[in-house]
Amino acid sequence: MSDVTPDLIYSVLQKLQSDVSEMKFDMRDLKVRMTMVEEHLGSSIIAISGVNSRLDRLNDRVERIENRLDLTDHA
Repeated sequence: MSDVTPDLIYSVLQKLQSDVSEMKFDMRDLKVRMTMVEEHLGSSIIAISGVNSRLDRLNDRVERIENRLDLTDHA
């Protein structure tokens, strides 16, 4: 079995510190990306809401036209 020297411990700790630093950088990048995804998702929800609102208004208009032209089913 090899002896554990201070130099060996130091080199392992340096490597560990480097790995942790890289992980911190990656986590920051992931947080930024997640924020961008959340913002995009919020914008998409707002856009879909606007489309749904327009479709509701169009549906109301079509129903009024059908009623005026007496095109509705009388069940």
